[in-house]
Amino acid sequence: MEDQDLEKIEEILISADVGMDYTMRIIEGLERALSQANPTPGQDLLRELLRKQVEVSLPDSAGDPILEICPSEYNRPKVILVIGVNGSGKTTTIGKLAARMKTSGQGVLVVGADTYRAAAIEQLRIWAERSGSLFVGGVEGGDPASTVHDALLTAKAKGVDSVIIDTAGRLHTKLPLMKELEKIIRVADKVIKGAPHSVLLVLDATTGQNALVQAREFSRSAAVTGIVLTKMDGTAKGGILIPLSGELGLPVLYVGLGEGIGDLVPFDRDEYAKGLVG
Repeated sequence: MEDQDLEKIEEILISADVGMDYTMRIIEGLERALSQANPTPGQDLLRELLRKQVEVSLPDSAGDPILEICPSEYNRPKVILVIGVNGSGKTTTIGKLAARMKTSGQGVLVVGADTYRAAAIEQLRIWAERSGSLFVGGVEGGDPASTVHDALLTAKAKGVDSVIIDTAGRLHTKLPLMKELEKIIRVADKVIKGAPHSVLLVLDATTGQNALVQAREFSRSAAVTGIVLTKMDGTAKGGILIPLSGELGLPVLYVGLGEGIGDLVPFDRDEYAKGLVG
């Protein structure tokens, strides 16, 4: 591998939103590996380095992450809280997650706790119907925490296996809305001890380095347990996953590849490494 190849790789990584710091770490690691006697071919080395950058992800052998983030030892129902900024793809992600869980044989209840937009509640209702899930939605202008409270009581009464809660899209810079998120979490824990058992942060791959800022701020208000990266069906390469994994240690569970109900796939480190640099 020549110097011009390393320069090209550096350019690709930066343009893919890996960021300068992690790009230089990868390039330096590649240079060290190539300087050894009988080195592995450069392309294979690069892919392995990229793969290791996101090793906080679930093992490839784990299968569908939704089963891993909802371990069977939790008392039913298991509660998943889905958070993120406006337009990140939360609602469609919830519909796709519900479909995957139904396919695995779970009874699912979807909660529309975005009481700021009636359209958001109706959109989620449609997704719940498409996935075959039960649905409880709040009323426009209502208290999101109260909606969650009532929905979890309903889930316990109906004996469902899992609950997925949609929350209003909120900018990470809006302190009152972030405090509201904390209230939802407190209320959930009062109804079902330990809830939410998983907090998924949905990030838009096209936002680049801003996704890292969002993840930092949301992690301060909620114990984020995993990342879903959406809109990977376009030009976005998702390089932001490398600093997300390196700085925050958050596992990448799924990537969204389209608007269809089946267009959410478990994150694959090998495919990611191949796709990042071509």
